[in-house]
Amino acid sequence: MALSPRTARAQGVGAPADLIVTNARIHTVDDSRPMAEALAVRAGRVLFVGSARGALATRGPQTRVVDVAGAAIIPGLADAHVHLLGLGLALRTVNLDGTKTYEEVVARIAAKSRELPAGTWITGRGWDQNDWPDTRMPTHDALTRAVPNHPVFVERVDGHAALVNVAALRVAGVSGQTQDPDGGRIERRGEGEPSGVLVDNAMGLVEGKIPPPTRDDLRSAALAAVREVNRYGLTSVHDAGVDAQIIDVYEDLARAGQYSLRNYIMIASDDSTLARYFRRGPQSALYDSRIWIRSIKMVVDGALGSRGAALLDPYSDAPGNFGLITTPVARIRDVAVRALRGGFQLNVHAIGDRGNREVLNAFEAALKQVPTPDHRFRVEHAQILHHDDIPRFAQLDVIPSMQATHQTSDMYWAPNRLGYARTLGTYAWRSLLNTGVVIPNGTDFPVEAVNPFFTFHSSVTRQDSDNWPAGGWFPNERMTREEALKSMTLWPAYAAFQDRDMGSLTPGKLADFVILDRDIMTVAPEAIVGTQVLATYIGGKAVYERK
Repeated sequence: MALSPRTARAQGVGAPADLIVTNARIHTVDDSRPMAEALAVRAGRVLFVGSARGALATRGPQTRVVDVAGAAIIPGLADAHVHLLGLGLALRTVNLDGTKTYEEVVARIAAKSRELPAGTWITGRGWDQNDWPDTRMPTHDALTRAVPNHPVFVERVDGHAALVNVAALRVAGVSGQTQDPDGGRIERRGEGEPSGVLVDNAMGLVEGKIPPPTRDDLRSAALAAVREVNRYGLTSVHDAGVDAQIIDVYEDLARAGQYSLRNYIMIASDDSTLARYFRRGPQSALYDSRIWIRSIKMVVDGALGSRGAALLDPYSDAPGNFGLITTPVARIRDVAVRALRGGFQLNVHAIGDRGNREVLNAFEAALKQVPTPDHRFRVEHAQILHHDDIPRFAQLDVIPSMQATHQTSDMYWAPNRLGYARTLGTYAWRSLLNTGVVIPNGTDFPVEAVNPFFTFHSSVTRQDSDNWPAGGWFPNERMTREEALKSMTLWPAYAAFQDRDMGSLTPGKLADFVILDRDIMTVAPEAIVGTQVLATYIGGKAVYERK
């Protein structure tokens, strides 16, 4: 009887392997063979997974054999929600991550100003007033005094608010007479003058005045970001809200063989970008499976930290503030209908319980208009859910795409924003998993750190990197380790229509895998965050090796 191509590969029939890896503890994320000690690769795909005997049976005279001395191997890691170019550009700007006071923020910006000619824009990202002794939103005064001659635009950690100085407000013509834009808010002093913080759509009033990066800037930033994520074992990302200019840069790099990453791109949802890619149609596995262009990113509300997330009831610490709907729900419903008709996936950012409900309602209406069995529409973040809406994800076949480290970043202050009762519906991984859905995991970098082992640790402990709080924050919502690993491999592949080719070490799939210095499936929970990547392989070729 003739062997199928998959069976032939699994039994070593045909040409020999290009690479054999032995003496490993391989977590395959394939339920038919969960653990193995060796694997073989041919032509960029997995040829065999199993015993050393079986793998070595595929050896030929040119086969490279690597003994990893008992190291753990997992499938290539996927981050299901990132801003890749944002990471690349952040590597070149003022990094405000981890700042513990407003004074430290100002000091870092002032230090940068001394390196640049007067009048040059200073940009950055990462401040979070919730980490400061005074958790109120900052004002521009101290920043303006320290940096009077450079316009400054530095984003909050979540990207949904920005701090600016007077020089930036003057360039943009923003004053006490400027009206709040739809879906945005200018924070003001008592007399109405801008205080220095712009929330959500108000950020565009100043951001639009910043000179855009050149094409060479974009290329170098993209390459820097790819190198950075490879270093952490990431072989694929889902890149949220990418415009046509940046997609062109990615395609140029991939066409030239310079793109060591598999990027599932969610295109920006402005009319010109939608028109361009609807005309082109869905694109999958371009340039040796480096680029996918078949999904759309929209945003319905803001973020919890800046009180822009749209809530059904007011913020507990800001009576009268219900957050912001940043895109009309009718627009989301319209794009959903067009996406279903055009074969595109729609992924919508929703953080607040009202934002999530509005998106689910829009999806439900679109699916009634264009019934589609396998649409895999997604809600990005799904952070705060009313208990009535948790089962609707499964009922509508909608995927909650969530980021575990958002929970461990927000847990210190989220109850202040929401009160105890609503906090029970936040970051509700177990509640959602129990309905039968999958959760593709991620970081939303550069909002959170790139390091995926922070994600894994948060998923299984609901603790921060210092293992606080003891026992975890609402620990009944934890994932198991097996679920956490799937949430960073197979489930993102499913959420991107890539599960036939990616997400597990299965014969016939792409040979993307990571060699680790410890086994994250068995080490003590507190040891997970210290995990180091020894090597990252894409298509059976090393794209990163630790020196």
